Amino acid sequence: MVSLTLLLAGVLGAHAASPEAEIPFEQYQLDNGLNVILSEDHSVPFVQVNLWYDVGSKDEEPGRTGFAHLFEHLMFQGSENLDSEYFDPLEKIGAQVNGTTSFDRTNYYEGVPSEYLPVALWLESDRMGYLLGALTEDKLANQKEVVRNERRQRYENTPYGESWTWLFENLYPEGHPYHVPTIGRHEDIDNATMDDVKAFFQKWYVPSNASLSIVGDFDPAEAKNLVEMYFGEIPGGDKPQSITEATATLSAEKIVRKTDAVPDSKVWIAWLSPKLMAENDGEMDVLADILADGKESRLYNRLVRETQIAKDVSAFQYSLLLNGQFIITATAAEGHTSDEVVAEIDAVLEEIRSEGVTGEEVDISKTNILAGAYDAMLTIAQKADILNAYYTQGGDPGLLDEDIARYQSVTLRSANAAFNEILVPDRRVILHVTPETPAGPQGGE
Repeated sequence: MVSLTLLLAGVLGAHAASPEAEIPFEQYQLDNGLNVILSEDHSVPFVQVNLWYDVGSKDEEPGRTGFAHLFEHLMFQGSENLDSEYFDPLEKIGAQVNGTTSFDRTNYYEGVPSEYLPVALWLESDRMGYLLGALTEDKLANQKEVVRNERRQRYENTPYGESWTWLFENLYPEGHPYHVPTIGRHEDIDNATMDDVKAFFQKWYVPSNASLSIVGDFDPAEAKNLVEMYFGEIPGGDKPQSITEATATLSAEKIVRKTDAVPDSKVWIAWLSPKLMAENDGEMDVLADILADGKESRLYNRLVRETQIAKDVSAFQYSLLLNGQFIITATAAEGHTSDEVVAEIDAVLEEIRSEGVTGEEVDISKTNILAGAYDAMLTIAQKADILNAYYTQGGDPGLLDEDIARYQSVTLRSANAAFNEILVPDRRVILHVTPETPAGPQGGE
């Protein structure tokens, strides 16, 4: 999992190092409320159409988990004026097309040769405005089964696949928007009716709840005309209120042990941490880099190189709109247990707790973060996604400078203060996933 913070953090150093590392844009709204962001980039003869809806699995009603993801699938099943698989006309022109759903948002994108911008915009507008007329019971039943099979393949029948389910259901209480993974529960998906999914679409899939970014090789005047022509006639609807606040606390250490069909013992240690763009969110990214980014990092050096009790180790700040979670995960080496791994991780954390990280580590980490994903700024696909992310989750597509500033402002003092405030030993979840015990010999002598 990669948080929005990490995605954006990666582009910041490029901006700080070079005045060209910016995303110039023009923003406006249609009368129906659709937010539009245009950004020219003629470096390649390609254009990205990127549409974000301000709805994710956090916004689902009780007993209706998995609806946001289910609807992502239904959006590819055809609309009134193209009642066939959405991929068909786009694959013929060499397009890059897909959609994703997270706790906090749903997005769809098409990367097409520049001359096919009208095709991409028309297709995207037709499913926004005219999907329900082509939605049938057969399509719904088919996609419900597709999603349930995806759940089996990605979660239940994949090594460590259910670890995120186990981790989040212990980090967050029942009823919290992040308690259930985006994929949803089998019974909720299976029980979804046509009336249910129509109501979901009519509430959330309206222009006033969407942001369209167009980035790449296009003429702005032509793009504006096309957007107005294809999207302007769609009724705006009332912008629904997504969930913006939810409470979660950990008052004690919680140890969870699971066995599964996995090759090695693995452990996840997770703390509740600052939400996206909140105070100390940047500091936690810096600390994650210090702990586990590269062979010289604190945890890798101790667990993999020196003691050799782990095969791998990673740490990251996974920032979301309602909460963040700081996660350390490691795989035990042969002959070692996940408990040994936790003990060694704790030894490293205790060293930092008593001595602090160093100024050199903070400076190197900031440089790594601020320069780490410079390539992202060079792709129109990432630019389109970043502009929509800033707008949908921050209210302004031009938040790049503010994002840069919060990383540049991380100091040795603020990093150590965040460490001591957030990575508290008795307020965390430790998840151990170990191999299933083989059955013993059967029969008599």
